[in-house]
Amino acid sequence: MTQPSSTAPIHVVGGGLAGSEAAWQIAETGVPVVLHEMRGVRGTDAHKTDGLAELVCSNSFRSDDAASNAVGVLHAEMRLAGSLIMRSADANQVPAGGALAVDREGFSAAVTTALESHPLITILREEVTGLPPEDWDQAIIATGPLTAPSLAEAIQARTGADSLAFFDAIAPILHTHSIDMDICWYQSRYDKVGPGGTGKDYINCPMDEAQYNAFIDALIAGDTTGFKEWEGTPYFDGCLPIEVMAERGRETLRHGPMKPMGLTNAHNPTVKPYAVVQLRQDNALGTLYNMVGFQTKLKYGAQAEIFRLIPGLENAEFARLGGLHRNIYINSPTLLDRSLALKGRKGLRFAGQITGCEGYVESASIGLLAGRFAAAERRGETPSLPPETTAFGALLNHITGGHIVSDDEPGKRSFQPMNINFGLFPPLEPGAVTRPEGMKRFRGKDKALAKKQATAARALDDCARWLAG
Repeated sequence: MTQPSSTAPIHVVGGGLAGSEAAWQIAETGVPVVLHEMRGVRGTDAHKTDGLAELVCSNSFRSDDAASNAVGVLHAEMRLAGSLIMRSADANQVPAGGALAVDREGFSAAVTTALESHPLITILREEVTGLPPEDWDQAIIATGPLTAPSLAEAIQARTGADSLAFFDAIAPILHTHSIDMDICWYQSRYDKVGPGGTGKDYINCPMDEAQYNAFIDALIAGDTTGFKEWEGTPYFDGCLPIEVMAERGRETLRHGPMKPMGLTNAHNPTVKPYAVVQLRQDNALGTLYNMVGFQTKLKYGAQAEIFRLIPGLENAEFARLGGLHRNIYINSPTLLDRSLALKGRKGLRFAGQITGCEGYVESASIGLLAGRFAAAERRGETPSLPPETTAFGALLNHITGGHIVSDDEPGKRSFQPMNINFGLFPPLEPGAVTRPEGMKRFRGKDKALAKKQATAARALDDCARWLAG
């Protein structure tokens, strides 16, 4: 790390995952940072504490497989780049099969402590109600999907573009001791062993066909939170409320979060469950588990009643029930340049979910990039963009240039939030994937896996070269 200097600070607005990562990356280059976080002065509809990088939805960073999973590749690239978010996640992981899940309180505390103790970071607990003033020169807005209305209005007024919006929903968390383990059992899907895991990292609640149908009927009939003035705002398909999925077809959940594949009921191994609800460890002590895929907008009373229909959860005690909050994001391909700077306002960048990415690590990675870009400009350098073959570059390309043409509005960009996935990476060069020796037929799943592995290997090699250069 470069020694402290008299360089003017870069201001970061928002202390979530993206803002925390941006502040860390800037400070680690020797450039001072002022991190503005309103929690502690003003709360949000979803946050419960004033800790930096608080996780408000799942505690999972998803797959940690860097060999054949796009999310795992992004994890690996962030580690190569000295990510504070990944360092804190690794230090506070809890078992979760092939996923990297964290003790949410320990994770937030680790990030907060690191930022508070850094000599080049100043944390101000205050609300920034408008766009950063011109005299801040270099600034990053990383206020996330819960951007305060006053700041959202200021962004809209400055850009002349409407902020797009969607809903996101939070899954319930329950106390482990209230789960009936005479009905439920521990097992990861296909007995997969992940980081810190054993292959028995989830609690599984089985349903027969009659129980499943009764549960679906209750979900569809359940009393939900009204949309009010947000009526018509689209959901992000990767985080649909459980009751919305149920409304899309009676079998939807059996082929989604309640699929029974890869699981064998330890109490009745000869009978295949018709559907399974999985619970994932939520804290290091193992005293809390969250309901996987059970984001919901059901009212609290309806949640408790309906979710206790699940076998093994008849006497469930909930540490936190699910909820609904509004997320907003900007039309980044139109508004931002390739270095995440607002067109027409040099030095003002956006980072995190407000740019139109989805997921914890995706948000943090865009914060990482925005921080590096801002620090380079502060030092009088031209920001170095990551290759599009990397997970960093693929996600950045989606945000600043990825779009599809809307059929019903020709010529208008259609931009939606996106998780990192191999579909965002450029195609492999011809001949990059060849049939393994001795394999007669090389197609289908085998060929698809080989392509993923080759894409992942290329990404990590190119990322290492980019960071070194």
